[in-house]
Amino acid sequence: MKLTALILAAALPTTALAGPDRLSILLGSEHFNASEDFREFNPGVFLTWEQETFDYSVGLFQNSYSNVSALVSIGYDMELADEFEVGIFGALALYPGEGDRFSHAIGDVVPLLGLQARYRNFFTQLIPADGDSADGVLTFGVTFALN
Repeated sequence: MKLTALILAAALPTTALAGPDRLSILLGSEHFNASEDFREFNPGVFLTWEQETFDYSVGLFQNSYSNVSALVSIGYDMELADEFEVGIFGALALYPGEGDRFSHAIGDVVPLLGLQARYRNFFTQLIPADGDSADGVLTFGVTFALN
């Protein structure tokens, strides 16, 4: 849990600049071609600061192993139509005591890279996996502007 506090503390300088622009609520996930039984209901909450080029997010969620994870991310989005955006993101997620489940973890910190989309108040992310326990993960939830 100390590492969770360190990751969240590293994101605090961003929060000192201004309040968050967006609140997102993660609802669940779908693991493709999973070789084990993952938890697909993954409640979580994220705050996002939308800057000129990149968006920065920080949050907590119940991971697919039923434990709490912290996450910090950076994303780049392009607006394709009114209220429809697509983009890419990179993140660091803390999976306490579960880093050995991932082939690419740094201790219990797992780097993530994927695609994301938002239409109005709905979002989704596609995260490719290494194929050991799943080929990929699709996450989804709702999001709201904070203005």
